[in-house]
Amino acid sequence: MKQINEDIKQGNFRQVYLLYGEERYLRRQYRDRLRKALCGEDDTMNTHYYEGKNLPVGEIIDLAETLPFLAQRRVIFISNSGLFKSGGEKMAEYLAAPNETTFFVFTESEVDKRSKLFKAVQSKGYAADFTVQDEKALKRWIAGTLGRDGKKITENTVQLLLTKTGSDMENIQMELEKLVCYCMDREVVTEEDVEAVCTTRINSRIFDMVNAIADKKQKQALDLYYDLLALKEPPMRILFLIARQCNLLLQAKELKSKGHDQRSIASKIGVPPFAAGKYLAQASRFPSEKLRSAVAKCVEAEEAVKSGRMNDVMSVEILILTVL
Repeated sequence: MKQINEDIKQGNFRQVYLLYGEERYLRRQYRDRLRKALCGEDDTMNTHYYEGKNLPVGEIIDLAETLPFLAQRRVIFISNSGLFKSGGEKMAEYLAAPNETTFFVFTESEVDKRSKLFKAVQSKGYAADFTVQDEKALKRWIAGTLGRDGKKITENTVQLLLTKTGSDMENIQMELEKLVCYCMDREVVTEEDVEAVCTTRINSRIFDMVNAIADKKQKQALDLYYDLLALKEPPMRILFLIARQCNLLLQAKELKSKGHDQRSIASKIGVPPFAAGKYLAQASRFPSEKLRSAVAKCVEAEEAVKSGRMNDVMSVEILILTVL
């Protein structure tokens, strides 16, 4: 990211940029920064967009060979093409010696770093990996974003916000916009404001549901389930998320017993480092055998639905009452 900012500041651009990784918000932000820096304002003649799989690579290469019209450069933006997973060989060959006046900006959620196209970008341009941000970076960004709107927020309130939003910056951005509008002329965003207007993501509700089950608060667990049904969440998706939660708890517990630290556990189970602490705390409340049994019960509940022995709503209800 620093390299892209430096390139923009100096006006010294690489011919090819690849923006990839899990964090959609940052990918989009840096794509837009590059577009503003590389493209003339309202220059539709020399700015081109392609999105999705099965793109006409030959047509794009022909376009890239065309000199820009009354401009310094032609810029081609390609998003979610899948070319960095398969089928990118022809583009890789072209990028070995592209037209000097044509620039490419690729935006992809997933790439294969062994692919010829990825290696071609590394050789000719710059590849930026936008990973999920850690808790410290998210808190700093939230405070800065609110600060630009004249708002302040305490450490505890930020923590509450993150438990509701998760680490997805795109989701956090939407919630921050709601908070700014809700607080109006008030300077400080409070926990009450967060509770009043911020939406709790389904994963957080599942986490709360497992906590309620662990505390033997069956009514609370069922109430959370019925809330999710009211929000049109399919019972089988809820079942999948309960199974995923139990599986993550089991993995976290076993990795901890093998001496892994929180950051290592976060990486291995695929959650942000700050979330790993929550999983470890919840996992400590259950014996490993109990968690293995819970995962098995989730599989049984799914089979009961698929075989027609039980409807989906009731199957999940019974699971909630018996899983742990």
